[in-house]
Amino acid sequence: MQRLFLRHILAEGARIEADRGQANYLLNVLRLKDGDFVLVFNGNDGEWLAKIASNGRRDCALQLMERMREQTEPNDLMYLFAPLKHARLDYMVQKAVEMGAGSLKPVITRHTQSSRVNLERMEANVIEAAEQCGVLCVPKVLAPQPLSDVLSVWPEAQPGRRLLFCDEAEGSNNPLLALAQMKDKGTQPLAVLIGPEGGFSEEERAELRAQEFVTPIPLGPRILRADTAAVAALTIIQATLGDWR
Repeated sequence: MQRLFLRHILAEGARIEADRGQANYLLNVLRLKDGDFVLVFNGNDGEWLAKIASNGRRDCALQLMERMREQTEPNDLMYLFAPLKHARLDYMVQKAVEMGAGSLKPVITRHTQSSRVNLERMEANVIEAAEQCGVLCVPKVLAPQPLSDVLSVWPEAQPGRRLLFCDEAEGSNNPLLALAQMKDKGTQPLAVLIGPEGGFSEEERAELRAQEFVTPIPLGPRILRADTAAVAALTIIQATLGDWR
């Protein structure tokens, strides 16, 4: 069944007027009709079965029938990344949501391809991915910051959270060794940092390695594109330390 994100409070018996874009999507893109059903969610009130009420192809309302799934807790994994351009950034954001990131934060590095980040477009991609892959908690989109600023306030802003720094220059090829050592020390909140296409500068790498809260990990013997590295890193981390266990 199709899923739709709504910016409304959801409760049994509520009737919500779809905005123009949502009505066009339901009636003209999905070709749904009066009396058809969709699933709706807002990130706070669980997932609801809703009945479409429409007299034409331009406007419709959604009548909430019953709650199908209770609201889940938000994912805690934080994903930091150097922004890419356009379609590749869209892809990376969508895959991060699918892989279970709970928040996404652009980080500006020396070799970042694009320092301007369209947060509205990022949020739209987050919502689209959440609709498609059954996510109930919509990940947060955080404002971009320079890497040095992020590191300088990390202990206060993210107390107890360890930052996994995906370093293409790490001596080993096996990330599982470092992650296994962390697993032995018990559960703690995590963040993962993926760099730009040109990699981190030597100064940035040195600054990262100097932080007590940073653990460098490799991503295999080959240099990966940034969007590929994101999927690879999140897969490994979720499988060893995250919610895939």
